[in-house]
Amino acid sequence: MKIAHLYIRVSTDEQADKGYSQRNQDEMLRKYCQLQSIAVREVIYEDHSAKSFNRPAWQTMLGRLKRQKTSRPDYILFTKWDRFSRNAGDAYQMISLLRGFNIEPQAIEQPLDLSIPENKMMLAFYLAAPEVENDRRALNIFHGLRRAKKEGRWVSSAPVGYINKSHEDGRKYIAVNELQAEIMRWAFTELATGKYPVEQVWKFAKQKGITCGRNNFWNLIRNPVYCGRIVIPAFKDEAVQYAKGQHAPIISEDLFDKVQRVLNKRARPVIQKTVPGRLHLRGFLKCPKCNRMLTGSPSKGNLYYYYYYHCSSACGVRFKAEQVNETFIALLKKHSATEGLISLFKKAVRELIVNNSALQFNQQRIAAKQLEEQQQRVERAKELLIAGYLEGDDYRTIKATAEEKIAALQKVLADVIDPMSILEQRFKNMGKAIGNLAFFYQIASVEHKRKMVGLLFPGNLTYADNGFETVELGNWTRLVFD
Repeated sequence: MKIAHLYIRVSTDEQADKGYSQRNQDEMLRKYCQLQSIAVREVIYEDHSAKSFNRPAWQTMLGRLKRQKTSRPDYILFTKWDRFSRNAGDAYQMISLLRGFNIEPQAIEQPLDLSIPENKMMLAFYLAAPEVENDRRALNIFHGLRRAKKEGRWVSSAPVGYINKSHEDGRKYIAVNELQAEIMRWAFTELATGKYPVEQVWKFAKQKGITCGRNNFWNLIRNPVYCGRIVIPAFKDEAVQYAKGQHAPIISEDLFDKVQRVLNKRARPVIQKTVPGRLHLRGFLKCPKCNRMLTGSPSKGNLYYYYYYHCSSACGVRFKAEQVNETFIALLKKHSATEGLISLFKKAVRELIVNNSALQFNQQRIAAKQLEEQQQRVERAKELLIAGYLEGDDYRTIKATAEEKIAALQKVLADVIDPMSILEQRFKNMGKAIGNLAFFYQIASVEHKRKMVGLLFPGNLTYADNGFETVELGNWTRLVFD
């Protein structure tokens, strides 16, 4: 008696949306084997595309067949040739490999005796037809996407700084995600100065909340989508083109072009080294003897490094960085924010939270829409089950997958908190500390420490005799600090 393996392939989407059933294929193949007196040894179920043979179940079966020197099956049976493959080149190679194992692949609804040369013409048709269908669909999608780009539409996932949305008629577009967009504006502005390398700007942007890797960041800052242009790649005799985007730009074209010049090294960037954490006043201190700017560096002792602010001239001025930093904090403790500034600060933070809440609400709305789609998916599968186009086991598989996604989305919707109440509680807990300059300075990063020094004391500081010479706050800071 001849022996066969039954190969059954269908994707989850085909089951849910078109009513294709693995059980139906299984029934047809078993009836065929019964009529032809063929013994079924194994049934292989597949849930992957037929564009290639890189499919888990098929590769597992093929590995076993290669190891088996004897007792291989006589046939591998499937319903139609498009269940076997949708790539004619790969299909011919696989047929040749199987026949080398003395195994005959055969479609029971499109049977062919491959020992007859003329039947190879029909085999070519059966294999080429699904591949042509795939290629035509792919080409239509390609030209459709290219036409959309020429019309100024972004056709893929929203880049950092934007969010995917849909119009009421279902047309998709990208809208500005203000929280992420603000970080990208900052990154482009910093890069345009030529003071910092891209990697350092990326690290600062990550600290601010951007969520992308270094390589992706390089691609983002090269993408003209941020200044409102869409790239149409070269194709055949068409050169690269740029279309005016339908989305709102985040930066100006001038800023984008300036950044590209810096990246192309037409404008030579001046690399500014990162300031060590213990020398955050470097660049703000003047030498009390020669009036030059003090620099700073570590000096290696027997066990530790010791940090100093020192003059690069022959005057030999040098101060321990730890002592200078402590004296500067004592100077900050003499000043505190006025009630007016504290109120302004709280108002700005509340507005930021409101904007963030709007983004959170939009994310909730998207989750709610996805939840509805999964529920509709279960309903469609139920209708197909009732109509007899879907088997019970397939319905339960679709339902279990959808219910898993539904549970995850319901959790997203349930984990909603009121950020404003948390903010007000933190304001209450901080009390008077919210106006304490020294407190915020000590917990700030090096970058923010230096920004605070530049804003509070726009004139350079002079340190001598264990203290700072007469120091005045900047004109605008006198209005908001006591």
